[in-house]
Amino acid sequence: MIEPDDEFSFLPEQAAEAGLTGPVPHGERLTLTLPDGRRLSALRFGRPSTGSGIESDAPPVVTLLHGAGLNAHTWDTTILALGLPALAIDLPGHGDSSWREDAAYVARVLAPDVAAGLEAWTDRPQVVVGQSLGGLTAAALAASRPDLVRRLVVVDITPGVDPNAGPAQVREFFAGPTYWASRDELVDRALQFGLGGGSRRKAERGVYFNSRIRSDGRVEWKHHFAHLANAMAAAAAAGHAPAAPDDALARVLGDSGWEDLARTTAPVTLIRGANGYVTAEDADEFARRVPAASVESIAGGHNLQEDSPVDLGRRIAEITAEVD
Repeated sequence: MIEPDDEFSFLPEQAAEAGLTGPVPHGERLTLTLPDGRRLSALRFGRPSTGSGIESDAPPVVTLLHGAGLNAHTWDTTILALGLPALAIDLPGHGDSSWREDAAYVARVLAPDVAAGLEAWTDRPQVVVGQSLGGLTAAALAASRPDLVRRLVVVDITPGVDPNAGPAQVREFFAGPTYWASRDELVDRALQFGLGGGSRRKAERGVYFNSRIRSDGRVEWKHHFAHLANAMAAAAAAGHAPAAPDDALARVLGDSGWEDLARTTAPVTLIRGANGYVTAEDADEFARRVPAASVESIAGGHNLQEDSPVDLGRRIAEITAEVD
């Protein structure tokens, strides 16, 4: 299992894999203590300079929100292709952000925390890009805090997507032991489920970013959903109904956001994966309900930021230029 010098050590390797040349941006980890004592974490990337150095202090112009069970590093290669100062936030319950005791991981609950992060870490309204759960959260943010959002980009999610289209597989993948002996065991499991980006090296990177070693030496997933999925599986095996907080896992993609999209004043773009969760019928419904929005498609699956990061990053850069 790879053990990098720090969490940004992979950037040159990721750039080379994507065929991207030139300097990579400087990355730094940010932490904000929320009013209730929880921690919100994020990654800030500067703009690569055209000279020999890296501009580390360029303020973000794009903010990216990941999907359920992921973390801010899912956007690394997309940000490399983007070529703009960016902020990638670990949603509550994910990455290095604190878990919620109520397990309420739905858009309108998460949006105020994201707003607090933008107030602390940005100096201008953002092009906010959200994938899956992050897309619904971005819509809730745009509706409630229009002063923070210049443009909304929703990636492969609509409020009308069938909540059972993808989470069942995710629950099965994460509903293993709560703790593991090593990260290599998690890599093996990811590869068994056909996950991890198609190679062991990529799977190792993903596991490194999405797991942590406990004080007792055992390994656990960083995000809360693995523990919720495990609890749901255990309850089902025992013939019991899942506890109320565990219902949050099934509600993630079913959280209604049509009202949020209707209230959004910023320009809206839906980018769906050609082989993702959003079907052509879903996209048509989105266009009907949000008639001012543009609807596009990029080759790839639900996690476009990992399947087609260069195409997605460059498209986000074009969208950002349109509103400058």
